[in-house]
Parts: sequence; C-alpha cells; structure tokens
Amino acid sequence: MNITYNQFLISDDKSLLQLDAICGFLGRSYWADRWSRETIAKSIENSLCYGIYDGGKQIGFARVVTDYATMYWLCDVYVDETYRGTGIGKKLIESITSSDELGGLSGILGTKDAHGLYEQYGFVRIPDRFMRKFPG
Repeated sequence: MNITYNQFLISDDKSLLQLDAICGFLGRSYWADRWSRETIAKSIENSLCYGIYDGGKQIGFARVVTDYATMYWLCDVYVDETYRGTGIGKKLIESITSSDELGGLSGILGTKDAHGLYEQYGFVRIPDRFMRKFPG
C-alpha cells in the first residue's frame, strides 16, 4: 500500500522503514521506552508495519499484529512531534482501518491518551474486559 496525503507518503513497504527513526519514536513513548533496538527490530520483522515519510525522512510509524482472518492489534502508533496537527496521524489510522488486509477484521488497541482519535475510526472503549500478562 502506498498512499499520498499532501506531501506525505504512507507505505507498508518494510524496505522503506528507518530503524533509527523508529527507535527514536518508541524511545520517546510511554509504552516502549525501555525496549532494546533488537526487540524493536524483531517486532518489525514479525508484524505488518506502516511508515509515514516526508521526502526521504520517516516521520511516523504504526505496527499491526494480525492473523489476517479474524482480528488485528494496532500498536506502536507514533507521529513525530513536529508533524502532529497536520492530519497525517488521522490519515494513517484511516488507511490502516480501511485497508484491504484489515478492513473486514476486528481490531483492538490500547491507549492512555488518544481515545478520541481512535473512536473516529470505529474503536469503542471496553472497560473491565481485557486482561494483561507482563513478561517475567
């Protein structure tokens, strides 16, 4: 998938991903700031990934874990701070949730602070339903 939005490119082509940029994004996040470069690289290898690019510079990222049949987990969504407010994050979520691969599947995600964004694309809050197990 390659989608152009204003001057930006949204692509699921893994050969375009820039690991240094992604590690920088996730290092500034509240959910992945302790992940090693190796962990991030392995997560990318085993997931469907989307990059956002301004020219040749990666400015955003999202990762999806899926069975391609019933459900997907949307995670690691990040847009560089200097590009927030341009609509590119909304276009990324729209592109993912309406894609041929994922459009007909159930989606899940976790967020502390972006409920309003995801609700615009059909996600609903379900309190007290999910459980989590931490490693170790």
